[in-house]
Amino acid sequence: MISFIGEYDSTIDAKGRFLLPSGFKKQLPDQDYSFVINRGFEKCLTLYPTQSWKPIFKKISQLNDFDPKVREFRRYFLNGAQNVELDSAGRLLLPRNLMDHASLEKEIVLVSAVNKIEIWDKDKYQQFFDSYTPESFSKLANEVMNKPDDLLND
Repeated sequence: MISFIGEYDSTIDAKGRFLLPSGFKKQLPDQDYSFVINRGFEKCLTLYPTQSWKPIFKKISQLNDFDPKVREFRRYFLNGAQNVELDSAGRLLLPRNLMDHASLEKEIVLVSAVNKIEIWDKDKYQQFFDSYTPESFSKLANEVMNKPDDLLND
């Protein structure tokens, strides 16, 4: 299983490309530099290594087509998803529609999100963290981490 750790700044060039930080490249298995990029749940983008994307897509593919909520979820979640690969210079090209969704212009931050990488506008990412106090983060951590969860027992 792929797992990322780290946070790196990068810059988008005039053609919409950015250099994938070497810190993340080193964490990819077998130097597999193929990804699926998609809208994030917040105003960011999510970069899935293909190995992380495949089980998600498989699960989505197996959901009941007759359920309207499934169709709605699929439309929203898969809207804009695209395959991307590193070019010979180690850059990824961001699709314009996805850049617009996340309001990405020049300065970006790439952030580990377990088995994927989030791509944020640098200022929006900082605003996100400025909105949390140590107390509110402590409360959130308590709510999330104190739930009985089989995943924590693995």
